[in-house]
Amino acid sequence: MQPFFRYNFFMLVKFLKVLLLLILLAIGTVVGGYFYLQHYLKEEITVPKTLYIPKGSTRSVIDYLQHEGIAVDRRDYFLTKLIGYPQAGWIELPSTRMARGKFLYAITHAKAALESVTLIPGETKVIFFAQLAKQLDLNETKLHKAYDRMTSIPEGVLLAETYRLPKGITEEALMRYLIDSSMKRHKTLSKMVMKTFDEKTWFGKYVTIASIIQKEAANKAEMPLISAVIYNRLKRKMKLQMDGTLNYGKYSHIKVTPRRIREDNSSYNTYKIEGLPPHPVCAVSTAALKAAIKPEKVNYLYFVKGKDNKHHFSTTYKAHLREIHR
Repeated sequence: MQPFFRYNFFMLVKFLKVLLLLILLAIGTVVGGYFYLQHYLKEEITVPKTLYIPKGSTRSVIDYLQHEGIAVDRRDYFLTKLIGYPQAGWIELPSTRMARGKFLYAITHAKAALESVTLIPGETKVIFFAQLAKQLDLNETKLHKAYDRMTSIPEGVLLAETYRLPKGITEEALMRYLIDSSMKRHKTLSKMVMKTFDEKTWFGKYVTIASIIQKEAANKAEMPLISAVIYNRLKRKMKLQMDGTLNYGKYSHIKVTPRRIREDNSSYNTYKIEGLPPHPVCAVSTAALKAAIKPEKVNYLYFVKGKDNKHHFSTTYKAHLREIHR
């Protein structure tokens, strides 16, 4: 064999050996990867029975699940992308211990059976938590304890609206969801008004005023007028003297009588204290918040409910007495 051909032959053999080695390495990598992936997907992780998944990208969902204490990472991000797209909202899981692969499939396909629960405008959390406990088969005491752990504001954080909630959710998870979703709305509304969110000012002033409006107003149209009365009285350093502030907490549906006004020495009794109560007295609607932020430009200082179930407003005490007699 001539040197030239001998050289090419040896180079070809060398090339084929390298190619064969590369093929074997590739096969080994694929087989190894397959068995590793099988082991990884079969690995059991601890998950909640019901899980809330926020709207967002797959990456943001994986980050959220990590924050919730579920053992997922970047590998799960790529695997989830291969399986599908994470569902937004509540999902119900078959067990609290699941194979990783089944969990990733569940977050892209499973849905929870949801139940509507309404927090009525003007209602207090004491009444609402009793409703939640009964409707979702939860422990009322645990709901209160979870709420107190998550916020120092005793009332007014939860916005009055209808929530879609899954049966089987824990007290802790439910309260986290209700508070987080409500606080996002509070922050958005506050930034629209004040360009920033200051918790003390927002809840101490605007939500507190909105809660009094919510308790006192007969309809939405009256809300800016009642708001004006509150601001006008505060400006003149007059006591608010509004029954609605005494319908706080467990007294939400208790009729305010002269005796109750005399005997209630709490900081919510605006017949005795000056200024606003220290905290909101109930859950508020967006309409009440808007009225608290933008009162009607009128000089009213008094109002009384007439036989038509509407409030009649006056600027002087003399005119107010006439409305009472009427």
